[in-house]
Amino acid sequence: MKPNVLVTEGSDPKPLDWLKQHANVIECRYDDPSIDQHLAVADGLVVRTYTRVNASLLERAPKLRVVGRGGVGLENIDVRACRARNVEVVYTPDANTLAVGDFVFGYLLQLLRPWGFFSQPISKTEFKRIRDTQRGRQLNELTIGILGMGRVGRRVGHIASRGFGMRVIYNDLLDVRSQLDFDATPVDKPRLYRDADILTLHVDMRPGNEHLVAAPQLALMKRDAVLINTSRGEVLDAHALATALREGRLAGAAIDVYDPEPPGEDFPLLGLPNVLLTPHMAARTHTAIENMSWVVRDVLAVLQGEKPRYPAP
Repeated sequence: MKPNVLVTEGSDPKPLDWLKQHANVIECRYDDPSIDQHLAVADGLVVRTYTRVNASLLERAPKLRVVGRGGVGLENIDVRACRARNVEVVYTPDANTLAVGDFVFGYLLQLLRPWGFFSQPISKTEFKRIRDTQRGRQLNELTIGILGMGRVGRRVGHIASRGFGMRVIYNDLLDVRSQLDFDATPVDKPRLYRDADILTLHVDMRPGNEHLVAAPQLALMKRDAVLINTSRGEVLDAHALATALREGRLAGAAIDVYDPEPPGEDFPLLGLPNVLLTPHMAARTHTAIENMSWVVRDVLAVLQGEKPRYPAP
């Protein structure tokens, strides 16, 4: 008999069609009132960002054998609780590395190189005024500081060093020097904040990382530095960042992730002219979304008694 696999946040069509050939697929949003009846019969569960797989959910899923997270982080999954119930957790750590790396540099170029776009006829005077008054900064002259040298951090460092000729410094809990194929210098956190012209955050939301970058860290940064966060909203104190930007102690910021999501009307970075805000879309390329959806391969492998390629660490 085919196993029952519950999908709570959708999937790219091709991986979903593949899964339907091998399993009885039940599609039901995580906030649908009927989800409990589907959890009761589910052998596998496929989630993304907003489904909370915790002890409460597991109690309502007595047959569950595997949870697949289509994405990189596992913050919404209580891995320890899953293992206590012999539920395997699998994910897609390589799925969106290239997409997020690209996005970071899209942010950087918009922050550091004023574009002066126009879409309507423009006078000669205005044309010349924009051209003569806007000046950008060249990336090869700048130092990028990477907080968290995991897969995405390493991709960003690779592009920065080998693509743009930037100086790369980084801080990570682990010694990752053997994994780097580009020039980069490990530094302690205070030096990272002090020396970086660009600080880009690539850490997960493990215990202790909430507001990892807050007022004391921002106070160390250069007045003309910019900050980018494409990791997790919780790691950055948005109120402290807004204060630093309003007081001219930082030049700009670009933020793709929030706590909570979406940000509310009182989000302190709304309306600031030197801030770019995007709706958690750094990984939203056709390829990356399909890659994340292919977590179904490991879900099915576990249900067939096979070893998954990407079990949770």
